[in-house]
Amino acid sequence: MSQPDYLQPFADCLTQSSQWLSAQAEAGEKHIGYFCTYTPVELIHACGFVPIRVMGEPGVVEQAYSLVPDFICPFMKCALEKALNGGFKYLKGVVQGYTCDVSCGMANIWKENIPGELYHTFPLPYTVAPATRDYLHKEFQAFIHKAEQAGGEFRLERLQSSLDMYAAIRRSLLSLYQSGEDGAPALNARERHIVAQAGYVAPPDLFLGMLEALASQKPFNSRESQAGIPVLISGSLVESVGVFDAMEKAGARIVADDLCSGYRNLLPVDGSGSGPMERLIDRYVNRFPCPSRCRAEDRFPLLMDRIEQTGARGVIFLIQKFCTPHLADIPELTRLLKAAGIPVLVVEMDESWRMGGQLQTRLEGFVEMIDGMYGTNHGKI
Repeated sequence: MSQPDYLQPFADCLTQSSQWLSAQAEAGEKHIGYFCTYTPVELIHACGFVPIRVMGEPGVVEQAYSLVPDFICPFMKCALEKALNGGFKYLKGVVQGYTCDVSCGMANIWKENIPGELYHTFPLPYTVAPATRDYLHKEFQAFIHKAEQAGGEFRLERLQSSLDMYAAIRRSLLSLYQSGEDGAPALNARERHIVAQAGYVAPPDLFLGMLEALASQKPFNSRESQAGIPVLISGSLVESVGVFDAMEKAGARIVADDLCSGYRNLLPVDGSGSGPMERLIDRYVNRFPCPSRCRAEDRFPLLMDRIEQTGARGVIFLIQKFCTPHLADIPELTRLLKAAGIPVLVVEMDESWRMGGQLQTRLEGFVEMIDGMYGTNHGKI
């Protein structure tokens, strides 16, 4: 599908990243992969490495089944499959923030089967007690020591610069999720997804420059329409833009998301503290939570805030099959949302990310149900 001119650099970044990351690695650039946005990328960058998020990509899983069972999420299976096929040779290793059990176990499988120089898992605390910050400070120092043994070089002033740069990136991305004067997001959901995903596979300084160039082109000639039922989508990663196309075709208009590959990664934009390390710790202690880090009843008010802010009239849970943390939240969140008068649809996706006719019918039925509840005027709300 052809992209608008303002979006083309980001689309090219996604399709060509493997080639130029490989070229950079051959030239001496050190890339470190990570699975989850709870990984402190600023610290990795401050140690002289370039953080690159590992992507699974839709596809067929074969080799990975020699190391993992079928009943884990498609993201982890497809990422391992790609690694076993040599798709991540430009990485020097993987660093992971402790979130779900599968991603943490996968870090160990990669360490045993994928050549690399730096493998590490951050045991992130679940509480915000004062001792939490001391504990996290010690864990970050332990990582710095390990990174330096793997060829990295940490400097406190570099951490300050990294914090500033990633905060600028999040602030710029967040502006794309804000409503314009007409009440519509600056970009439609498909376009926001492409921009955000490019940021995971591009060096941060390059990506920030791309975002600044994008901002200079406002207002965008986006395909966003005020027609359609406004909905919020919630889940982990979305690895196919076809999902957004299918929802739009069904008559939905995605006005907000609660995705770890989208809005959830942007908050808070920055932390605060007496120094760079304290600032880093503050942000990760106060992260906008995902299901692996908090209870469903604690996430519910956050979802309701997004619904009220954006005028969403329904929620579509877009869940990767066998994603235990997200699936475990569904019964309670569904009960709470329905009690608040918010219709809910749950969609599970496998590693193919195919949007078949049956799923399209379910999406259309969901949209028609909301249409019947609110009438036919779905313009600005």
